[in-house]
Amino acid sequence: MSQPNHPIRRVAVIGAGTIGASWAALFLSRGLDVVVSDPAPGAAEATQRLISAAWPILMELGGEGAIDPTSWRFEPDPVKAVAGVDFVQENAPERYELKQKLFPAIDAVLPPEVVIASSSSGLLVSRIAEGCRHPERCIIGHPFNPPHLIPLVEVVGGEKASRAAIDTAMDFYRAMGKHPIEIHKEVAGHVANRLQAALWREAIHLVEQGVVSVADVDAAVCEGPGLRWALMGQHMTFHLGGGEGGLAHFMHHLLPAVETWWDDLGTPNVTPELQARLVEGVTAEAAGRSIAELAQRRDTLLTQIVALKHAHDAVEEKQDLSERLDEALEESFPASDPVAVHKVD
Repeated sequence: MSQPNHPIRRVAVIGAGTIGASWAALFLSRGLDVVVSDPAPGAAEATQRLISAAWPILMELGGEGAIDPTSWRFEPDPVKAVAGVDFVQENAPERYELKQKLFPAIDAVLPPEVVIASSSSGLLVSRIAEGCRHPERCIIGHPFNPPHLIPLVEVVGGEKASRAAIDTAMDFYRAMGKHPIEIHKEVAGHVANRLQAALWREAIHLVEQGVVSVADVDAAVCEGPGLRWALMGQHMTFHLGGGEGGLAHFMHHLLPAVETWWDDLGTPNVTPELQARLVEGVTAEAAGRSIAELAQRRDTLLTQIVALKHAHDAVEEKQDLSERLDEALEESFPASDPVAVHKVD
């Protein structure tokens, strides 16, 4: 894996809810010195419970088995927690007024080269960093839940972020085994959440119009295109759908029809009654399974999918390396002309 521009050995995780504790588990499993900060009562105990629960999965996915899952430090004061760290992953509640107080406080005590990354799922980092002495080191590093499993991290630089801060974050997340993508322009919700929101809007519209049940609209995703989306994105999926002609043929053949579907998409009025209908539908779909049971099933299957993709990528990488080695050897030691020998019967 590529390494960050400067060594990152100690990380502060500010905010230890579900996302923060999951980040802490990942960082710890990768051999980093981790300090966690959260003012909530019982935050340290809750963080340890999540780390302990995630640990077997992290070891299965390539964590360093010699590490003690309790070898992290808790400091409730975020300003004290960031002392001496090389990277900050912030996970405070999704409110500008909170983050706009927190960021300047920790910015004031950190060397300017230390990146402060927010896990915000949709806020603009340019607004979050208002009041900071060094807004150029403030970026979005938005993971997908749960961060210790899902590879995606959305990196957004904002108006004042430096190229060095973005590159450091991208390299750091890669070194943690993640798949960071750089978003070049700030938009509310970043990219993946906007895609989710667009799909959910239509899913709600279809339920509202009586087209399908909550359970069946979910099945239409997870038993259909959702399986492909675990392997490739929408553009690549339709590229394959175009056959030998690829995406160009797909658009020539099907874009007019798709455009009529776009025109027919709905914008539901999510009234209290419709909300209750959605909750009733998903409760029936859960069929008595608790949130913990559903999450365990999700995480078990996610682990298997991620492990399978890692294994397949490793095989492809090994094959690609072998082919490049063969090419290099052929260039260095070109084969001699075939010997002119004829078999005599």
